[in-house]
Amino acid sequence: MTTALLVIDVQKALCSGDGAAFESRRVIDRINAVSAKARAAGAPVILIQHESPGGSLAHGTEGWKLADGLDARPGDVYLRKKATDSFHNTELQALLLQHAVKELVICGLQSDFCVDTTTRRALALGYPVTLVSDGHSTVDNGILTAAQISAHHTATLANIMSFGPRVTPQLAGEIRFTV
Repeated sequence: MTTALLVIDVQKALCSGDGAAFESRRVIDRINAVSAKARAAGAPVILIQHESPGGSLAHGTEGWKLADGLDARPGDVYLRKKATDSFHNTELQALLLQHAVKELVICGLQSDFCVDTTTRRALALGYPVTLVSDGHSTVDNGILTAAQISAHHTATLANIMSFGPRVTPQLAGEIRFTV
């Protein structure tokens, strides 16, 4: 079974300054470790970048660029998106079909927005998902801390059964790829 890695929105504006996700440096290190495993196995690594008109995530701005320290390679697939769902109005599904992908490993930012929405859509499309439980993060929201939000989304996504395929949370060090 072919597995692909989705690295969602690990961008400068979300990893530095006032908008920096909780422990973004550590999360990037874990994502890099998972990406290295994917590349070693020949699995597609898909780097997804969110963009919105104006502001820090406008296409081409410094904030829109991939975060410093994220290991991005020329052979990786780069995908732009404009919604919290990485499949919505993008070529993601076509890319996965082209590579005969049957399973996904998902990590990145923000746990409560793009990671959550993309994971749910992947399940609806029939993809089992391994969620890198220590490889996604967000920011405090005034009610919960970022750590609480990420833990909540990991637990919630792992308990969704209605789509058939399931989410399996795994630490970055435990992730293995099959191609």
